[in-house]
Amino acid sequence: MGEEAAHRPPNQAGRPTLDEVAERAGVSRATVSRVVTGSAGVRKVLREKVEAAIQELGYVPNLAARSLVTRRNGAVAVLISEPEARVFSDPFFAQHLRGISKELTAADLQLVLLLVDSPDDYDRIGRYLAGSHVDGLLLFSLHTNDPLPALLRRAELPTVFGGRPGWRASAADRPALYVDTDNRGGAQLAVQHLLDRGRRRIATITGPLDQTSAMDRLAGYRDLLPDAEPSLIAEGDFTAAGGSKAMAQLLEQAPDIDGLFAASDTMAAAALRVLHDSGRRVPEDVAVVGFDDIEPIAAWAEPPLTTVRQDIEEMGRLMARLLLSLIQPGTMSEGGKPYSIMLPTRLVVRQSA
Repeated sequence: MGEEAAHRPPNQAGRPTLDEVAERAGVSRATVSRVVTGSAGVRKVLREKVEAAIQELGYVPNLAARSLVTRRNGAVAVLISEPEARVFSDPFFAQHLRGISKELTAADLQLVLLLVDSPDDYDRIGRYLAGSHVDGLLLFSLHTNDPLPALLRRAELPTVFGGRPGWRASAADRPALYVDTDNRGGAQLAVQHLLDRGRRRIATITGPLDQTSAMDRLAGYRDLLPDAEPSLIAEGDFTAAGGSKAMAQLLEQAPDIDGLFAASDTMAAAALRVLHDSGRRVPEDVAVVGFDDIEPIAAWAEPPLTTVRQDIEEMGRLMARLLLSLIQPGTMSEGGKPYSIMLPTRLVVRQSA
């Protein structure tokens, strides 16, 4: 009877146990436990036997019990400091999350998505992060007025930022680890391209100027056009509605513009529609350059959008890898210490400029 139960298929005998795996593999229960928890000190031949038994029986580890041993939860929080409506409508976030998800899945970690719809959400998020529910935190789309530094200090979680943080660090803060794009250099590429096309009244639609990416892109614009009039600069918010409003403002303030650098593809595509509705031809009357190179937007705009490419999915992958190097030391490090990463940009020339 005992031998029959030991070899009964899992769907008949119920959920397989650690003891059944040990018996099938011909090893001790302690050896199976060490393999399941990822502990060192198990010979390769024994590890392979245990892994084969786990596969044959369909054994699923008890994650709660395993977390007591490893002190890990097998989950990583991704905190986006934006409302749900924007996150799920903007392809930028989809590409970023795709890169993160691929790396976490490969490492057998769950992704827990946290969004900020209102100021009240910060208390909820703070309690969650401080409650030891996740092993680390990936955080992006930050604003300088976010109450996040205090939350992160209380949570004491390994953290990687998407984009360099813009707040002033306190003496108690650990150096921030981040993955960013060369936003300033990319903006310089965009403006130089417009200058090379003979444009002399070049305007810009910025992103929200409480975010470092938008500040850096405006700085790149000013590097090449230090004497640009205030009427040539309109603040947007990285959304289509913000891009439309800013473009209308620019046409009212400076109707003679002949070039435009928009700090995101979403805003650039909206600006194209406003220019068309106003009777301006692109690129004949106004040449337009965006930033991101999000294919569903840039390649299908009318006309197709010249833009600065940043590898958004790769940024997500590198953020996850950098966090893994904090959770599981020994990967992706230089001199034993993880390091922040700055990715290059390049100009993709299409018909709009």
